[in-house]
Amino acid sequence: MKKHNLFVILSLVTMLWLVTGCGGNKPAAPTITVSGAFALYPMMGRWTEEFNKVYPEVKFDVSAGGAGKGMTDALAGAVEIGMVSREIRPEEVQKGAFWVSVTKDAVFMVVNEKNPVWEDLHKKGVTQDTIKGIYITGEVTTWGQVVGRPEVKDPIHVFTRSDSAGAPEVWAAYLGKKQENLKGIGVSGDPGLLEAVVKDPLGIGFNNLGYAFDLQTGKPVAGVRVVPLDVNKNGQADPEEIYDTEKQAVEAINAGKYPSPPARDLNLVTKGKPSGAIKAFIIWILNDGQKYVNEAGYIALPDVQLKGELKKLD
Repeated sequence: MKKHNLFVILSLVTMLWLVTGCGGNKPAAPTITVSGAFALYPMMGRWTEEFNKVYPEVKFDVSAGGAGKGMTDALAGAVEIGMVSREIRPEEVQKGAFWVSVTKDAVFMVVNEKNPVWEDLHKKGVTQDTIKGIYITGEVTTWGQVVGRPEVKDPIHVFTRSDSAGAPEVWAAYLGKKQENLKGIGVSGDPGLLEAVVKDPLGIGFNNLGYAFDLQTGKPVAGVRVVPLDVNKNGQADPEEIYDTEKQAVEAINAGKYPSPPARDLNLVTKGKPSGAIKAFIIWILNDGQKYVNEAGYIALPDVQLKGELKKLD
C-alpha cells in the first residue's frame, strides 16, 4: 500500500473525529489499545512514540503481559492489537485472528557473569543435545557435565518462564518440545527471568535479544553472559557462534547461522482484518517504522517479506 493511502486513511479518521465533535460535544481522540509479548513491548513503545510525532491525534495504551495474553485479548476484543512472539496457530485463524509479521527477534541462552565454567562455555559453546539434558530430560545437572569437566560439581540452577509466552515456547520448540516440557524454576516475564540469573552465579536462563543485550553498549546486560551455541557440534565455538555483542548476534541471525527456532518473526494480531487508524498504524510500521528496528535492538524484515505483509492489508 502506497504512503499517500496511509495519509488518506488517517486524514479521514481525524476528519470524522473533528466533525462528530461539532456543537461542543467532541468525543475523546481515537485510542488504540495494544497488549501482549514482552519481546515486542520495547519496539512497540518506540513505534508509538515516533508515530505520534507525525499523527498526534491518535492515542495509544500499550501494556506487556506475555504472548498468550496478546492473542487472548485480541480475539476477545479486549484490545485492538495483540503482540504475539510465536507462529499463529490454525485454530486461532479460524477464530478470526488476522496477523502481520513486523520484525524479527531471537531467544538466547544466558548465564551469570560469575559462572564457574564461563571460560569453557565461551570456548566450546553448548550443543542442542546438552541444552536438552538441562531443560528437558534433567540428565545434565552440574556445570562440569556441560563442559566435560567431571571434577566441577557446581549444580546448575535452571530458570524458565512461569507465564505463557513466545520466548519459552520458541525455546522449547528449538529443543523439540513445548513450553510445559521445560524444567526449572518458573519466573514471570523476560525481565524477571533475566534478574533471576543476574542474582545467581549458578543460574541459567533464556532471554529475547532486546533483554539479553544492553542497547546502549551493545554488550550483554550487566551481570550476565550470552552463551555460544555449538550449532555444528564440532566441540568449539566458531566465530559465527559467539554472541559477545548485539551486533554479532544480529549478524548470525541475518546470515542464517543462528538456528530458527529460537530465531523467529514477531507479529501483530487483530480480530479480523484491521481498518481505520489501526490499519494505518500497522501500514506505517511496515513502511516508515522499519527504520527504527535495528537501533531498538530488533531485526528488520527482508524487503520481499515486507511487501508480502503489506499486501495482506490491501
